[in-house]
Amino acid sequence: MDIQLNLINQSNDSNNSQIVIFQKNGANDLDDLPVAWRVIENLGLGDHHPFVYPLDMTVAAADSLGSYTPQLVAQNGQLFAVTSQSTGAALGLVGAASSRDVVEVRNDLRKGSMSACLYKDGHLLALKSAVGPQQLAVFQFKPVIWIGVAQEIEAGQVMNSAVQSAINTQISLLGIRSADIVMTGGGPGRDASAYRFALQNVTYG
Repeated sequence: MDIQLNLINQSNDSNNSQIVIFQKNGANDLDDLPVAWRVIENLGLGDHHPFVYPLDMTVAAADSLGSYTPQLVAQNGQLFAVTSQSTGAALGLVGAASSRDVVEVRNDLRKGSMSACLYKDGHLLALKSAVGPQQLAVFQFKPVIWIGVAQEIEAGQVMNSAVQSAINTQISLLGIRSADIVMTGGGPGRDASAYRFALQNVTYG
């Protein structure tokens, strides 16, 4: 069941800061950086922004020229593969993954690397680039989101390590059906406090 979330701005921020939401791939190599899944902008004081965290995922593959396969619905425990067809490269479900907690995408092309893309709610959540022939992209996510304030970030953009390290609030969604995420803190000048994000009005189910 999808989780209904509602971001509420009760901060002292008057700069219309960008609020970034992302997840960390538990199967990532250290060199892989997270993707900005959601970027919420121009959220005025007292305003709220509802959004959905779906349990369903989709996967796609992209070649080096920027062409993407259609997105396929994916579930944990599934293995997908990119193969060469008469009409070009194609992505398909080929069996079970090495663990029931991961989604895997394998490059079965004879030559050429590809990128594996994982989406939630139609937005890019994770990316594994330069997957060579017979290599695997592995995606594993706990029900945890990271949220914070950043600047000059676009949704779907890979975030650099400086941005990632500045965002240190994680929120567990385990067992949650709906909740408000209330943003407080901030403000101008020396009196500014750190931004804080906390769950309120939580419904479990």
